[in-house]
Amino acid sequence: MACGFDYDGEMRCYQPRLREALAVEPDDVVLDIGCGTGTTTREAARLAIRGSAVGVDVSPERLALARRDAPANVSFVRADAQVHPFPPARFTLAFSRYGTMFFADPAAAFANIGRALRPGARFVQLVWQGSARQEWVSEIRGALAAGAPVAGDESAFSLGDPAVVTELLTTAGFTGIDVTDLAEPIWYGADPDAAVDAVLPLRLTRDVLDQLSGTDRDLALDRLRSVMVAHHTPDGVWFGSRSWLVTARGGGG
Repeated sequence: MACGFDYDGEMRCYQPRLREALAVEPDDVVLDIGCGTGTTTREAARLAIRGSAVGVDVSPERLALARRDAPANVSFVRADAQVHPFPPARFTLAFSRYGTMFFADPAAAFANIGRALRPGARFVQLVWQGSARQEWVSEIRGALAAGAPVAGDESAFSLGDPAVVTELLTTAGFTGIDVTDLAEPIWYGADPDAAVDAVLPLRLTRDVLDQLSGTDRDLALDRLRSVMVAHHTPDGVWFGSRSWLVTARGGGG
């Protein structure tokens, strides 16, 4: 997503569920994987008042925003968590809000994260369920493609099968794995025009629009706006979504 995308606004209904699962303690040493602009990292740091929080992301633009007004116990690192040499057994808690689905080698990535955790440390992830269970995917793709088959990028849903997630984490040495089904609406903007602008940078949208030009592209954008109008409420434009909340123990715990 582009830096201008309001990711925190989109996930506002999932954030309380993540916060509850994290249960950050004052002495925690926290790792936030795929931290983006750092909102989740800074929140963890405010709770870990005697500890610290580190956010890692591959985007220099997002990290530049993350570093603004960061508290003293927060640091941000440009890194790929799959290969970054984290200090061994450093963290008491690691988490990711939709940042673990894009690893080129997820088995290697989870093993690397596991090595960074202390014995018994907790690992919490929010990941998307399969694309077929996402109203936002079906509605946006359907509007843009007008019913034609679309071979969209499915990387965002690579951890959509709980059996796959469980096997990956088990192989990486995690224990106590639990996968919880969550269904929450996601927000794309205050009004239909803002929602259209919000989703244009998404890979989901570009997959279709990049194949269109001229009148066909204009018609697709008109259909997209009509979908946003249909989902507009007094509190903005909302779509249904499904996620997995995945918790585990790592570092030999």
